[in-house]
Amino acid sequence: MDYIKFDKKQLVNLEYSLKRELLRTNRAGTYASSTIIGCNTRKYHGLLVCPMEDIDNDNHVLLSALDVSIIQNDAIFNFGVRKYPGNNYEPKGHKYVRDFYINIVPKIVWRVGGVVLEMERILSEDDRIIIKYTLLEATSKTKIRFKPFLAFRNVHKLSKVNMFVNTKYQEVENGIRLRMYDAYKFLYLQINKTAEYVHVPDWYYNVEYEEEQKRGYDYQEDLYVPGYFEADLKKGESIIFTAGLEETKAKDLEKKYKAEISKRLPRNSYRECLESAAQQFIYKRKGKTEIIAGYPWFGRWGRDTFISLPGLTLYRNDIKTCKDVLDTMSSEIKDGLFPNIGAGNNIALNSVDAPLWFFWALQEYLKFTKDKVKIWQDYGLKIKNILENFRKGTFFNIKMHDNGLIWAGETGQALTWMDAIVAGKAITPRHGFAVEINALWYNALMFSLDLAKHNKDLDFFEKWKLVPQITQLSFLQFFWDNDKQYLADYANYEYTDWAIRPNQIFACSLAYSPLSEKQKERVLEKVRKELLTPKGLRTLSPSSSVYKGVYEGNQEERDNAYHQGTAWPWLLGHFCEAWLKVHENSGLALVEKIYLAFEEDMTIDGIGNISEIYDGDPPHNARGAIAQAWSVAELLRIANMIDNYKNNVKS
Repeated sequence: MDYIKFDKKQLVNLEYSLKRELLRTNRAGTYASSTIIGCNTRKYHGLLVCPMEDIDNDNHVLLSALDVSIIQNDAIFNFGVRKYPGNNYEPKGHKYVRDFYINIVPKIVWRVGGVVLEMERILSEDDRIIIKYTLLEATSKTKIRFKPFLAFRNVHKLSKVNMFVNTKYQEVENGIRLRMYDAYKFLYLQINKTAEYVHVPDWYYNVEYEEEQKRGYDYQEDLYVPGYFEADLKKGESIIFTAGLEETKAKDLEKKYKAEISKRLPRNSYRECLESAAQQFIYKRKGKTEIIAGYPWFGRWGRDTFISLPGLTLYRNDIKTCKDVLDTMSSEIKDGLFPNIGAGNNIALNSVDAPLWFFWALQEYLKFTKDKVKIWQDYGLKIKNILENFRKGTFFNIKMHDNGLIWAGETGQALTWMDAIVAGKAITPRHGFAVEINALWYNALMFSLDLAKHNKDLDFFEKWKLVPQITQLSFLQFFWDNDKQYLADYANYEYTDWAIRPNQIFACSLAYSPLSEKQKERVLEKVRKELLTPKGLRTLSPSSSVYKGVYEGNQEERDNAYHQGTAWPWLLGHFCEAWLKVHENSGLALVEKIYLAFEEDMTIDGIGNISEIYDGDPPHNARGAIAQAWSVAELLRIANMIDNYKNNVKS
């Protein structure tokens, strides 16, 4: 029995099916995403969404949708679905849907009259969507028609009817090539058998995207249809439609499809879904290996890369990819900082924690390689670069003060992971000494000294050996309170913020901690009582007057809630790690409960994936991106923690 499956009753119910989205990537930046019935509800949805390095280095929707119709006895049955003004869905292809299931690839089955048509699709590494249709049942002569809906625009924008579209096309093997605008590469539309192409350029106006409307954005788009393809189809026969950025040999499409299938992981269990989802965030292109922070709208983020890297690679026994990412990222250090977002000349360095998470990623890497000499050879200079720049000072007032703590802050900037900004003002600026930054700093210092000592780098060791002691004393002075029994969130020389936030857990989870075991226990209990939910740690305690338990509304309203109560799954990895350190085997039951709570998410929101965030208030609805790298990564890390503890008990 298929692990992920939806039946007719669920699929024809638009309130149910439109809330469930599917994502597939080709591990090279290209993705396909829509709802499980194929009705796009976001501007980010599309069957072929590709990076356009020659235009803006961002993702662009090329093939927005593909209407497939079955023609029998002059009757046309269109299986497409689109929303138009007035809550009008046309065509109403969802009425014909009978089954949706996933094993290795997603499959949809439609039934109308005596016709049963199955569709399955996959993305290939060469930026190509391959869609296979099989006519399972037919009672009379049947034709199949393909009508492509094109957008040719950046994922963050919308297409509008205009006079500049190039309506010309050129014939290629079993298909055509075209591009709506000259700045784009050609899009090749091909079929694996002879088909008639009828060129009838047309626009479809005011296609609506419900999720964009809810988020307060422009939500109506005009899509261009150049024409349609038509071919005969016999019972039991399969036909393949493909859209790609290069011409392919039509006769080889079936072979190519099977080859791509063989590379994919099955999704027959919760763990397999997480394993498969993890691969989707790996981005290998033009000699670089990077991590996409989330789909459908995130790109590469430095902070997210290092936090998610171990879970996405090492805990799937993919050490090589981990090193490839470390090498790609460490080649871009500038004045001790990693790019937070962007690449090349278009980078933003506004992340104080990304370099410190780099140390943590190296620690995790060391667990698997067991080679301190090689790590120092490969990354020793990078380590020194970061520490020296933090010590002398770098951008955004990031600097180690005489007390051994890292200060960071600048007006209009949010340099920690709590980085929401509204109208040029940071919602949680946290200027000064932030608790997790200094927990990470202490951990980085201790780890670096251990590597230097092992590698007999005495100059470095002598220069830095006394700093961690100063850092630890100052950390306790600024952040710990014996009466409150938890850690402040941030402090400066005049003010200490005692808001109960999850940032304090890293002082408990990291390999080197400035806290005593008793202090860790107290911190964890405070976090458990006030911040732990089944779907993540709240970013602020409900006892706060500025707590926001539901993440919804326009961008300003959502950004105001982003780190003011919203629950984040990725934080659970460090909570569970710290919990097991403090409670050992007696803590395993809670960790297992946390891990298993997400199994239901395999068939909600992003199918087979884990969302970016959840409401802090029950029922803790999923919000934000439907697939987030560090959410998936940390659940895989938690799964590994559980396995290790169970194995230790057995041994």
